[in-house]
Amino acid sequence: MPSFTTERRVGHTAEEMFALVSDVEKYPLFVPLCERLVIRGRKPDGDREVLIADMTVAYKFIRETFTTKVVLDRKAGTIRAEYLDGPFKHLDNVWTFQAVDGGHSTVNFAIDYEFRSRTLSALMGTVFDKAFRKFADAFEKRADAVYGVAVLPPA
Repeated sequence: MPSFTTERRVGHTAEEMFALVSDVEKYPLFVPLCERLVIRGRKPDGDREVLIADMTVAYKFIRETFTTKVVLDRKAGTIRAEYLDGPFKHLDNVWTFQAVDGGHSTVNFAIDYEFRSRTLSALMGTVFDKAFRKFADAFEKRADAVYGVAVLPPA
């Protein structure tokens, strides 16, 4: 199964980054390959919020829509997207947000997936891998646009 994980220290708070990533309706504005995102349902679940979302990804002549259950757990600092339906055999995506000193945070993005079809895997596999590698940059640039450009102190 293809997978990708990245961890970054960013110049925005964990709360700001959580809010940015949980604002899934805005993904078509800046997320690579995301053409459309529709929330089918939204409901509270104790301290968490659960969304059912359809995301359409597009690349050249290929368009695929898949459905995920997105669990927003602000208290734990996690967002998890669990695959429900579409062209995948499996898809699991987890974001974690941890506060760091000085109003900064560490953001971890992990995804693993497998297409149901070998043909689709051959057509989209490399494109998805490249897109996932650009996700962290896309969210960091979006955070700078929404919250202002942040400067991290030297590590």
